[in-house]
Amino acid sequence: MINYPDYSLLELASVREGDSVGTTLANSVAYAQHAEKLGFKRFWLAEHHNMEGISSSATSVLIGHIAGKTQTIRVGSGGVMLPNHPPLVIAEQFGTLESLYPGRIDLGLGRAPGTDPITARALRRDGLGAEQFPEDVARLQSLLAPLQPGQAVKAIPGAGTNVPIWLLGSSLYSAQLAAMRGLPYAFAGHFAPRLYHEALKVYRDNFQPSGQLKQPYSILAVPAVPADSMEEAQYLATTSYQRILALFRGQPLWMKAPVESMDGLWNAGEQAAVKDFLALQLLGDAAAIKRQLNELLASVTVDEIMFTVDIHDPAKRRHALDILEATRP
Repeated sequence: MINYPDYSLLELASVREGDSVGTTLANSVAYAQHAEKLGFKRFWLAEHHNMEGISSSATSVLIGHIAGKTQTIRVGSGGVMLPNHPPLVIAEQFGTLESLYPGRIDLGLGRAPGTDPITARALRRDGLGAEQFPEDVARLQSLLAPLQPGQAVKAIPGAGTNVPIWLLGSSLYSAQLAAMRGLPYAFAGHFAPRLYHEALKVYRDNFQPSGQLKQPYSILAVPAVPADSMEEAQYLATTSYQRILALFRGQPLWMKAPVESMDGLWNAGEQAAVKDFLALQLLGDAAAIKRQLNELLASVTVDEIMFTVDIHDPAKRRHALDILEATRP
């Protein structure tokens, strides 16, 4: 018997070719509101920088905007790339968010810069970057914990809010750290599917209970293209194929309209690389996606599936959530 996970969403606030950022963010709000209506558990926003076509760089600002336009769904970061920020600033930002929207804010943390090396240097504060990630996580935990006598540096707001901290990863490193620290863990299977099974097993096998979490709790992020038919899903999926192809080629990441065929747009090597990138992609109508999801869940234990849905038409993207909802037991 498969234990069915909760459903959540990861959002990059992807800009359709020709759209403004304002239009994009309005579509993200409508998308989050529809997910809330359907009972999705979380809506997370990812931090990326210097990427034409992705407008989620000011992650905490967007979290506040989405949380203010919804009522019950948890909103958070998937994630804040902690090497880019002083822990005190993140504690103040998320302490403020938690004070505004109590019980609804998640703080997911990543150790990559979420950008290219030149932009990473432009963002980075003085320090060791990813090398000091464990220390920065510990510092952030202490800043969000209740104030201690004699504490010199205080996050105001932030102290005592105990915003739930998650570790995000695409390798075994963060799985091991999350297990050791007793934190919930999310694996980025939507772009790095190769190690998902091993990372989630390492996390569960080595989990140590903490004040935040008594038992392991994990999310697996996967790409999905739900549609009313397999044929339509295959057509709509060409939007994400074009996007990933642009990523590999170092081109802008505008969300492009779907095409009837990718022939002539990629070569055989590029096609194989895109398909490998999307190895965990769920694609088709509700029945097909449910079969694919059951196959995935038979091989791994997770508490939530977090979908990334790259569909060009905003109405079809919202409708895709209806189709995902129909796959629940």
